Amino acid sequence: MNILEKSQSIRNHKTTASENLEGFIKKINKDNPKINAFLEINIDNARKKAIEIDSKIKNGEKVGKLAGLVVGIKSNINVEDFHITAASPTLKNYIGSYDATVVQRIKDKDGIIIGMTNMDEFAAGSSTETSFRGPTDNPRAPGRIPGGSSGGSAAAVASGMCDIALGSDTGGSIRNPASHCGVMGFKPTYGVVSRQGLLDLAMSFDQIGPFSLDASGVALMLEVIAGEDRRECTTINWQVPEFTKSIADSEDALKGMRLGVVKEFFDVSDEAIVNIIEENIQQMQEAGAEVVELNFDYLKLCLPTYYLINYVEFFSATRKYDGRKYGERIEEVCGEEVLRRIYMGSYISQKEFSGKYYKKALQARSLIRKEITGLLKDVDVLVGPTVPKLPHKVGTELEPMEMYAYDILTVIANLAGIPAASTPAGDVNGIPVGMQLQAKPLDDEKIVKLMAANEVLN
Repeated sequence: MNILEKSQSIRNHKTTASENLEGFIKKINKDNPKINAFLEINIDNARKKAIEIDSKIKNGEKVGKLAGLVVGIKSNINVEDFHITAASPTLKNYIGSYDATVVQRIKDKDGIIIGMTNMDEFAAGSSTETSFRGPTDNPRAPGRIPGGSSGGSAAAVASGMCDIALGSDTGGSIRNPASHCGVMGFKPTYGVVSRQGLLDLAMSFDQIGPFSLDASGVALMLEVIAGEDRRECTTINWQVPEFTKSIADSEDALKGMRLGVVKEFFDVSDEAIVNIIEENIQQMQEAGAEVVELNFDYLKLCLPTYYLINYVEFFSATRKYDGRKYGERIEEVCGEEVLRRIYMGSYISQKEFSGKYYKKALQARSLIRKEITGLLKDVDVLVGPTVPKLPHKVGTELEPMEMYAYDILTVIANLAGIPAASTPAGDVNGIPVGMQLQAKPLDDEKIVKLMAANEVLN
């Protein structure tokens, strides 16, 4: 039973919200101590919500499309009365006083929020090892990282601790852990989902998006959280597609679809990963898709461009954590990677260096966006590996540039503001591998349809 079918089953009173919730509570109690996907759960409130939903359904009252589904939320997204720590000692005692827009929309549609998931501290990482509450383990490849920074959300879904989870994606922080944990993860077009209530890593990159085991869960959650929010200046006035209806005919979605395959994306990826992605592309061709070979000459420019902008925006975002209003002074308690980004951002922001580094990075970003727009002009979707290498074992010491290298294929979508997703493609000796799909701005629906089509093929 996929997520949409489960939702319909609950709303049709064939099963109950309470039964669905209790299954997840049992799973969390059993497995979370070793996986560390959730930092905090609230069973009492979740049970009250489930009973309320069941009562509405029994009495014939209208309920929302998420009725009875259990949702995990990344710990940098505000949920009232939960600790919103961003996995940092800086905010270890901070309790959310309001709901982020996406959270309010989930509640309005009768989703059950079970708890807050683990992450890299302030989303500064690609492994979910820098949390002040310890690393998250990969439930699909025990002993290895789940990816990051939204590793807790990906692991919660992969291990069956919730139906759907929300993460945030600044340079791949949804798609990276989705790939490593063998689940689906979606980063919407920039501006499609409200960022109100999200603790920024880099405001011009950040987007909130869903994790799910199947495409119907991604589609259902996008219908709920997407759409204009007049309280948040980056959202756009967009007619949100009926994603769940668009995937109903996904078996025919590949016929005539033009898939852009960029040589350089494969050149930087491990051979075992390349083999799996090529097998998936072959399957899509056999289902009616056309492959168009492309080149992207600016791949090596993407990581430095992304991180230079990231450093400056993160430094700016952290100035409010000065110990007077929010918890501790960040520089006095934060981890090594957060401190590195603060110092680098402070340095680059200085007047004498901003022209040399930051302004050039903005110019490079415009060039990258122009080139990616050009690549997408005559194809429907770019298809390739999500992450160029397999996840390392938890505790392995990597140099910063080795860690940043996980992001080389995912930062492109954030630099260009386009939608992108990772969908399961196979595994290498039991370790999951994801396939990345990228499309034109506001072609989010096309990616979701392709995710559903690929799900049928696999």
